[in-house]
Amino acid sequence: MNIFDQLLEKIKITLLELSKKNNLILPDNLNGITAEIPPPKFDCDISTNAAMFLSKINKKSPMDLAKELITPLKEKDDLIEDISIVKPGFINVKYKTIFWTNFLNEIIKNSKTFGINKKEEKSNYLIEFVSANPTGPLHVGHCRGAILGDVIANILIFNNHKVTKEYYINDYGNQIKNFTKSVYYRIREIIFNEPFPLEDEDLYPGDYLINFANNIINSNKKLKFENFEKIYEELTVLSVNEALKLIKENLKTLGIIHDNFISEKDLVLNGEVEKVIDYLKKNKFVYKGKIKAPSYEGSQNWVEREQLLFRSSDFGDDKDRSLQKTDGSWTYFASDVAYHKNKLDRKYDYLINILGSDHAGYIKRISSSVEALSNSSEKIICKVSQLVKLIKNKKPFKMSKRKGDYITLDDLINEVGKDATRFIMLSRSSDVELDFDFDEIIKKTKDNPLYYVQYGYARIASVFRNTNNNINSDFNTIKNNFKYTDDEIKILKKLSEWPKCIDTSCSKLEPHRIPTYLHELASLFHSYWNLGRDNPKKRFIDEKKQISDDKLIFLKAISNVIKTGMNIIGASTPEKM
Repeated sequence: MNIFDQLLEKIKITLLELSKKNNLILPDNLNGITAEIPPPKFDCDISTNAAMFLSKINKKSPMDLAKELITPLKEKDDLIEDISIVKPGFINVKYKTIFWTNFLNEIIKNSKTFGINKKEEKSNYLIEFVSANPTGPLHVGHCRGAILGDVIANILIFNNHKVTKEYYINDYGNQIKNFTKSVYYRIREIIFNEPFPLEDEDLYPGDYLINFANNIINSNKKLKFENFEKIYEELTVLSVNEALKLIKENLKTLGIIHDNFISEKDLVLNGEVEKVIDYLKKNKFVYKGKIKAPSYEGSQNWVEREQLLFRSSDFGDDKDRSLQKTDGSWTYFASDVAYHKNKLDRKYDYLINILGSDHAGYIKRISSSVEALSNSSEKIICKVSQLVKLIKNKKPFKMSKRKGDYITLDDLINEVGKDATRFIMLSRSSDVELDFDFDEIIKKTKDNPLYYVQYGYARIASVFRNTNNNINSDFNTIKNNFKYTDDEIKILKKLSEWPKCIDTSCSKLEPHRIPTYLHELASLFHSYWNLGRDNPKKRFIDEKKQISDDKLIFLKAISNVIKTGMNIIGASTPEKM
């Protein structure tokens, strides 16, 4: 039940009727008319800007136009108690108490679907996220993007869209050869007691490779480790599989499971790069040309040469992009173009890419290639996950004991847990940097948003437990006209904003709105709970250890929304804390 959509529908019907009577001039569309919860200082439930939106085209002041609208609008809804006008022309609607009883009955009856936008056209999405090179464990740099992609998927799924979660394995090229060679040297270190060549900066020195090496030795008794080139292909497959197994374990610890893993190597060996290049050639999107030297330090050594270029500047990129290296092999970009052609061939409505901050500059070229391949500038959506700064004792925090130069995802989860990691990583918009403060996360105070939300749910669960009710049971609707107080209606208004939160989070792909909303709801609930310390009438449980139906329904509605939101985030709702 979306009370804002309901009011907007009545407003639009009223406006159309007035227009048919030639009492009102309407623009081509009414999308600019909004309905919002007003600031607390106003004694009303919903406020609309309809009069201000229409004042210019009707050549009337918003206040005068509002006076013409309120009477027909009130006649449309017998649940409206009062309508007032506030400068500069807001129309404020106050509902009868029965409105909120009906609202609660509806959201209790439809607890599993409350918040879903049933009017929205449903689409089929492919979300590619994480896609870290399969060369070792995931680190904190991958964590925020992993959670961002997973929760965007959860929001879309909750809103009844179809979603496929995909991981693109960069298992082709020099980086993978250096990784395989690193595993080879670890194997020889174990078998032949040879020192690992730490002086070689192209190699991966992390201690985790010792586990990879032992696993390969123990499961491949017939494989000889005397000549790297002879066993390179087979060892590469084994090494990448070990890395992927570890990455999948890391992701599972974080609560993330991908539907598909797509191999870059398979795309290359199956000739998909050549096929997409042929397609681009036929459509005149590639040509032989030269790229000017870039304007960065060291570019004086740049050598201009003729190469195969994609016309990405035709689609708004700052320059055309190379598809082939000097040795004739394909660039990473060429493989990515082939991969996105592969995505498009699978007939998804939208492609979503979650990129790290270091790949933000890559967005325009890949978007250009998708536009060229699909003839649509709206087919792909790229979201950037900015950097995370770990802080402890007011200082930058490094906690990994590995020889690698990063903090692992497992380190982070072992330190603070999955719930805190997921919730706090979503606490700010993904396009701004995030401070992950360990000291704040472990506090059991209202300053810790995760604790405050979980504690709110646990408090509600305690009321159910102490009155012999089950918080997880479905409730029948109750027809009574409950008399909710202003403090309770304040919370009901917040509950009414849940569909808006889901709708905006879904349409803008901004999951940070969910934890922000849950924290605001929990804060209102805790404030109300604390009123019972001084006022027995505000307590949920009476002296006979019983709870009234109105308060039980009230608490059930709050708990349903908290649980739904935390499920979308991927965090738990403990019943005891």
